[in-house]
Amino acid sequence: MVYFLYIIIVIAFLDTFSQLPIIAPFAQSLGASSLLIGVIVGIYSLTNMGGNILAGQWIDKFGRKKILVIGLLFVSVCLLGYTFVTTPLQLLLIRFIHGIGGGLLVPAAFALLGDKSRSTNRGKTMAFSGACVGISAIIGPAFGALMTNFFGIDWVFYSISGLFALTALIITFVLTENYTMKLEENKFDFSQIVKLLRLPALINAYIGAFSLMLTLGILAYMLPLKIAAAGQGVAFSGMLLSTFGIVAIIFFLLPTNQIFDQVKREKTVIAGMIFVTIALTILSLFELIVVLFIAMFFYGIGFACIFPSVTALVIDHSNKNERGRAFGLFYAFFSLGVVVGSFIVGALNLAPNQGLLLGAIIMISLAMLIKSRIKIIDTYQ
Repeated sequence: MVYFLYIIIVIAFLDTFSQLPIIAPFAQSLGASSLLIGVIVGIYSLTNMGGNILAGQWIDKFGRKKILVIGLLFVSVCLLGYTFVTTPLQLLLIRFIHGIGGGLLVPAAFALLGDKSRSTNRGKTMAFSGACVGISAIIGPAFGALMTNFFGIDWVFYSISGLFALTALIITFVLTENYTMKLEENKFDFSQIVKLLRLPALINAYIGAFSLMLTLGILAYMLPLKIAAAGQGVAFSGMLLSTFGIVAIIFFLLPTNQIFDQVKREKTVIAGMIFVTIALTILSLFELIVVLFIAMFFYGIGFACIFPSVTALVIDHSNKNERGRAFGLFYAFFSLGVVVGSFIVGALNLAPNQGLLLGAIIMISLAMLIKSRIKIIDTYQ
């Protein structure tokens, strides 16, 4: 059953990653301004935050399976809506609605996985889940770019919509619910959210999640535009974005995954943030194709260090009856990172190289913040 959950995670992230190389150019082709492109890219993640927080409460109230199926079906319908878009404002609206539904999926899947993980190998379990995200990061951008080139952008949405609907149907008959809510947890209590927002270890997890997706939001916006300005097609953007996923998967599946249960989680997060900073700096300074691939190699290592560590922190510091809320908040910070990243570079009307360099500066600053907080964690424990 755990392996089935891994497959679900691959599919859940496929929606987001398949759109990375196509949304900014799609918005641009509809006549959107630089600022509006940033809003269009980021609005999904903004409403995704709301979906994450709602999902966290519902997952702990109604169960993981129900919310997962509802989210898959909701997103399936939303994806079909993209095929009717003809103006930037219509694209903005469908991204707004899509984000709400998308916010239900990932927290439910990871709450299920967290329930089944053992305390002795949570880092390794999350590394395997990271490999699933990496697989999506490989397949998604390449699929979205190639499908757009050969069949048109509508077929990206048709195909992913069908996949989500089929997955919801399979889950309905195959997956068993492994969580039962206690009666005293039937009512929403805001203090439960406050508690999860105040735990020092979870704060570091939230910062790590925010920083990781902030850079991905900047990449989703700036890298395709940089490649297009250099005269390359959308397929090349997809190849670059897929590269970091390949590297991350290798890192997750090799014996290197043992470090996630042997090294303090915050330390691997900081190491990953340094690698991401190096990658963004290289991307901002160079145009040579070989160098761009090297940069994405470093980004892949950074992703591989950050993702399992921050997700394992959430499991470590939440019990089963609050894990849905913990992951809901966690992925809300994921979404917030994409919102902030894409909005800042769009609002400042930055050139691609400037936007990528800004991402590097923000990332290293947040890495220093987590490092300064490690002493707080040690004191708290």
